[in-house]
Amino acid sequence: MQSTPAATQNKEAEIEPVISRAAVITAPQHVEIEENTLPVPQAGQVRLRLEGCGLCASNIPVWEGREWFSYPIEAGNPGHEGWGVIDAVGEGVTDLAIGDRVAALSYHAYAEYDIADADKVVKLPKELANQPFPGEPLGCAMNIFRRSNVEAGQTVAILGIGFLGALLVQLAKHAGARVIAVSQREYSLDIAKQCGADEVVKMDDHYQIIEKVKTLTDSKFCERVIECTGKEWPLNLAGELTAERGRLIIAGFHQDGMRQVNIQLWNWRGLDVINAHERDAQEYIKGIRDAVEAVTQGVLKPSLLYTHSYPLNDLKQAFDDLTSRPDGFMKALITF
Repeated sequence: MQSTPAATQNKEAEIEPVISRAAVITAPQHVEIEENTLPVPQAGQVRLRLEGCGLCASNIPVWEGREWFSYPIEAGNPGHEGWGVIDAVGEGVTDLAIGDRVAALSYHAYAEYDIADADKVVKLPKELANQPFPGEPLGCAMNIFRRSNVEAGQTVAILGIGFLGALLVQLAKHAGARVIAVSQREYSLDIAKQCGADEVVKMDDHYQIIEKVKTLTDSKFCERVIECTGKEWPLNLAGELTAERGRLIIAGFHQDGMRQVNIQLWNWRGLDVINAHERDAQEYIKGIRDAVEAVTQGVLKPSLLYTHSYPLNDLKQAFDDLTSRPDGFMKALITF
């Protein structure tokens, strides 16, 4: 699509509504919908008319409340899994145009509109038209998998089959690995099977899990273990399941405090421990681009994981379900 001058595009965008609705977490477990004037993109930015935003488990602490948060939270925050259509561009933006459908790395996406830096959006091809595309978590899965260095013939254990864990099952199977999925909920284990897991193990008794995986691997354990829970016990369990000279990948977001881990075991087995989180925005964007290609080619199949959808007005219910995870819950989307 040939870009039109930014000034012309912004002039065209003036026919859009001048009011935008956004969610505001006013206090722990309280949310209000407020109306504000439409945000205006500055130089190097674009404005998105959002189609939706994924609900991320990393939002749970700010929803439940922690002493280090100040309320009210900024409007639209902490929504960061948005996708939609560009409806205005700022000065100097030449490679994006009104009407481009994109996934964005922005941080106020629990709203009808959001602003993103032009270098932090990824165009979505026509093959993905009408499909939800929460780019940030899809890109996160691609980046974690790249750093896991999974090879054909390896045994890979994935602990915690939520949205991220299920995506990693798909990627590991596509790479030719044997996959053991370990999770608490029966529904999650069923999802893991649908995503291609060869074996599923209930995450209940620490020592029984170790013995089960030991049996499944002829006492060798797993060349790759990916921990996706963000909790201390599964992190230590992950170390127990990793083979000598294997790779333990920390994909879970450990944001709620210190962890005690069995360094003696990790050291004795000579484990490579990979913290697979990224802070460089361009690494996120690279992952999103990789995810676009993977979904387009059918390598990544996230559609069966989008189990719940809520309008913005029902954000409280969405957070309540995210926290309690009723049967059948995997990934929630806020749609507009």
